[in-house]
Amino acid sequence: MTSRHLNLGTTKHQSKTGILHQTKGYSLFDPKWGQNKKGQSRSAIPTTLEGPFQPITRRFNPSLRLGSDDLPMDHPRLKKNVTSLFPEQISLALSTDPSSMWVSWITGDAQIGKNVTPLDPSSVASEVLYGTESGKYASRQDGMSAVYSQLYPFEGLLNYTSGIIHHVRLEGLQPGTTYYFKCGDSSVPAMSDEYSFKTMPSRSPNAYPSRIAVIGDLGLTSNSSTTIDHVIKNDPDLVLMVGDLSYANQYLTTGGQGASDFNRSFPEAPIRETYQPRWDGWGRFMELLTSRVPMMVIEGNHEIEPQVDGITFQSYLTRFAVPSEESRSNSSFYYSFNAGGVHFIMLGAYVDYNITGAQYSWLIDDLHRVDRSLTPWVVAAWHPPWYNSYNSHYQEFECMRQEMEALLYQYKVDIVFNGHVHAYERMNRVYNYTLDPCGPVYITVGDGGNIEKVDVNFADDPGKCPKPEDNKPEFGGLCRLNFSSGPAKGKFCWSKQPEWSAYRESSFGHGTLEIVNSTYALWTWHRNQDAYKEDKPGDQIFIVREPELCSPTLKVL
Repeated sequence: MTSRHLNLGTTKHQSKTGILHQTKGYSLFDPKWGQNKKGQSRSAIPTTLEGPFQPITRRFNPSLRLGSDDLPMDHPRLKKNVTSLFPEQISLALSTDPSSMWVSWITGDAQIGKNVTPLDPSSVASEVLYGTESGKYASRQDGMSAVYSQLYPFEGLLNYTSGIIHHVRLEGLQPGTTYYFKCGDSSVPAMSDEYSFKTMPSRSPNAYPSRIAVIGDLGLTSNSSTTIDHVIKNDPDLVLMVGDLSYANQYLTTGGQGASDFNRSFPEAPIRETYQPRWDGWGRFMELLTSRVPMMVIEGNHEIEPQVDGITFQSYLTRFAVPSEESRSNSSFYYSFNAGGVHFIMLGAYVDYNITGAQYSWLIDDLHRVDRSLTPWVVAAWHPPWYNSYNSHYQEFECMRQEMEALLYQYKVDIVFNGHVHAYERMNRVYNYTLDPCGPVYITVGDGGNIEKVDVNFADDPGKCPKPEDNKPEFGGLCRLNFSSGPAKGKFCWSKQPEWSAYRESSFGHGTLEIVNSTYALWTWHRNQDAYKEDKPGDQIFIVREPELCSPTLKVL
């Protein structure tokens, strides 16, 4: 491995973790980076400049449980605590730039039963009062509202219709500014308590959110609770949720006990059922975080939730506001946004991703519009990973990789976040299964804590390599391939941890990304079992951009 110095320019950055001081031609770190909070020295944090790294595996700790049951609906964090017309499940989401912010909430009572009557969305206003001083709201913005129904015309199954879901886009905001707001209907009156948020900085190579939390496959278990408590303790400015949120589809429509394996537990079910009140419980469970920190979501397979006549994704599409129109995608399944000097791209794996499709055309246009002088970092996220050495979901979305990977590589996307696999894995920089210093750093964080339990088996373990026809995706085709070069040439699976897999571990947790400047970012993976221990990351590395080595190419692939 070749060690290289990183020229960070003349930026001095104060983060929540420490201070980076710059001297000409190389980086000099404040001693705080090399100490824990007790002043004890610790190993220097590696950088991607020192990679590629020798693969490391940390297997599941048998003293821990593989998973836990879901929290019951009468749990204090899940049950409804307001009267019908008052807002609940309050959440924030970014628009494409800091001049706008989405505020969402729900009013009214959801219904579940054989016969349900949808509420009238026009019966209550969608109103946000806001301003830069607590208790003083100089501005008002009205928005839109909707309800959705999850219908199952089968004997013995129950139907559901939601409360009234409100989305209001605040406009004319100033970057890096704290706003105070109430939402609801002031004519009733039925307004929420006061909440606050801080807008993102403007696009600039010198301004970034101080900490971004990344969560995947969360669910509603006691492990999920530990994850969210840990996230709140880490105090992020922004949350990326990379799919599989409530796991409402692990239940029959009648509720009861959820299952870690729906098909095995309910083999007689006429359709993949859901218990939609779990979504309402999830919104309440998340409100402590999402009412003050914007959360950006992308769909996973557990959001498909099929109904008859091909209707899918109704809860996802109705409950969450995303900047699809603002980012020119006009689809909630894929969109983009900026947060300071970072351009985020959220892609859909469960809609058409082929090179001839609308999503691919939008992606070309979106990448082409990125101004790396203002947003030097480009971060992409979608649910199922392309690079994955666990036997669960192994090569499941190889078709998507073959369609889209070259485009992301062409435009030099820096980091990719995925979920789906219920464990943690960080890759060496890679492109087309080959170590490449200009490839993205792929990171899987599908370890949020859901009811389906942690994944512990690797495809390179003896007898654990899936068959090529296994792991069939819930969308798209099968594009299985045998490796054409390297130690696994001619094989479907490696016989040891692949060289592109730098670190993998079967534990629940979440990650945080702290971007220091235009070339330098700290990635930390936090294990749930370390939630109450000081300065003990499960994995930590400085991700370093090298724009002088890896510049986007102009050729359209």
